[in-house]
Amino acid sequence: MTSTADHLTPSSTAEEEAVRICKELIRIDTSNYGDGSGPGERAAAEYVVELLREVGLDPQVTAPADQPERTSVVVRTPGRDSSRPGLVLHGHLDVVPAEAADWSVDPFAAEEKDGMIWGRGAVDMKDMDAMLLATLRQLARSGEKPPRDIVWAFFADEEAGGTQGAGHVVAEHPEWFEGCTEAISEVGGFSITLPDKATGAPTRAYLLQTAEKGIAWLRLHARGRAGHGSVPNEENAIVRLAEAIARIDAHPWPRTYIASVRELFDGVSRVTGESWDEEGVEDMLARLGGARRFVEGTLQDTSNFSMLASGYKMNVIPQSASASLDCRFLPGHEDELLDTIRELAGEHVEVEIEHKDVALEAPSSGELVDSMKRALLKEDPGAHVLPYCLSGGTDNKHLSRLGITGYGFAPLRLPEELDFVGMFHGVDERVPVDALRFGTRVLGQLVADC
Repeated sequence: MTSTADHLTPSSTAEEEAVRICKELIRIDTSNYGDGSGPGERAAAEYVVELLREVGLDPQVTAPADQPERTSVVVRTPGRDSSRPGLVLHGHLDVVPAEAADWSVDPFAAEEKDGMIWGRGAVDMKDMDAMLLATLRQLARSGEKPPRDIVWAFFADEEAGGTQGAGHVVAEHPEWFEGCTEAISEVGGFSITLPDKATGAPTRAYLLQTAEKGIAWLRLHARGRAGHGSVPNEENAIVRLAEAIARIDAHPWPRTYIASVRELFDGVSRVTGESWDEEGVEDMLARLGGARRFVEGTLQDTSNFSMLASGYKMNVIPQSASASLDCRFLPGHEDELLDTIRELAGEHVEVEIEHKDVALEAPSSGELVDSMKRALLKEDPGAHVLPYCLSGGTDNKHLSRLGITGYGFAPLRLPEELDFVGMFHGVDERVPVDALRFGTRVLGQLVADC
């Protein structure tokens, strides 16, 4: 049991709690299948509420009336100066599904081995949830106040676009975020290893997320003429869909270097002494190690097919066929991407928008950015902090509807050889225990300084 004398500055107690909480959250299966099925986040939300009430906090709990298992938790801690704009620190409680047969460990056992915690959600994002909860619990025990009001939120449903989680909370309870202008969540603050231009020795750079691509989840519906499988059919819906898929897959999305990508490449160039130009970024990408694939996804709009559905019997040509298409667009590219997809789909394929959300860009300088940098460099002096754009999306999109500017900052000091991007939605997802402890210390510093 921790002591009420704990100070705001992180101690080993908070680090130990973060490790414990991360494991316990992973063991609560919150798989989100995106179709309303699955266990939901209610059990995890109840666990979070218990942790918060244990230290004297009174969290708010909410869920959509028609989906009570999609439960989100929000609590506000007052700052020393509540006249200052407030800060939101948030994470999501759901995870993508995991096929246990594909894993080398039970994905919901939170096994600790090789210095890492293994399990679904270890990096996306029950590690950050755990770091936030450990930091918040220590803050509550200390009785101290941060410099400004902080709203701590643990949302449902992010892995299905967040409509029933952050989207629901923002729409139904905007007053919970009153006065807040900035937010921090996933996916940033993690380290990559670069060669220092002066010494050639390895040095770390932490990638601070200042932008994220927009989302367009589309369903393509091909229509045709049903018929017997033995009879020629020039209006086969499956063929029409396949042709549309081939056209879209072959489309060369043009490269566009938005501000955060340019700033990242310029920063890496300063650290390594290696120049870059728009015509050849392969050497620059090769420097990025475990972050490479995230960054590659921000050099242009993208479209990837993920699901197919058609037919019901071997000898029956169906009259319809459908495919799911995951599109991500850069800031300002939404209309252009959708127009391109519709044109490539062709006259026999309807393009339905199942879910769409905005791209985000935030300033790469300012008081909050300075606070995040100070917190990192206090724990890792001599490191570098560089902005970058996330190829995926976060619940910052929903908070942006309230005028809240969002950043990605889930600080982790990672070993050079770890394929960090491969952990997200991948098999054998895991997070180093030392990285979890490091991140808890950094977040504690941030809360004390923000």
